[in-house]
Amino acid sequence: MFLGEYVHTIDEKGRLTIPAKFRGLLASGMVVTRGFDQNLMMFPMEGWQELAQRIAERPLADEDVRMFRRRVFSGAVDLTPDRQGRILLPPYLREFAGINGEVIVAGMFNYLELWNSEAWATVRQSIESNDDTSRWEDLGI
Repeated sequence: MFLGEYVHTIDEKGRLTIPAKFRGLLASGMVVTRGFDQNLMMFPMEGWQELAQRIAERPLADEDVRMFRRRVFSGAVDLTPDRQGRILLPPYLREFAGINGEVIVAGMFNYLELWNSEAWATVRQSIESNDDTSRWEDLGI
């Protein structure tokens, strides 16, 4: 389970150290792809396989499905951490999310999000300053 918020730094070679707490869950590999909010999403291999299977079961005749597949799969890269728990994020993903220097690794229960620290600060401020919880009533939680 991925919980919490961690601040890490991406080095000049594009390597990001995975928080120590999550290394065991990701030791066998992971997939990183474009997120939906100018961020990146990191899935453990098992979670990625489940998501990919659900997407693959959708009809290719549906234009929205094809667009979603393009967004998720074309931007994806499978990675395995090195002995020091680092992964090499490709330039196209770092550029997409504006990641350079400080990176926020945020737990989302079954996956992680990687954020540019300034973008994450904006997201957090929006969440924390929004007192209108009625927008979440339809989630069925």
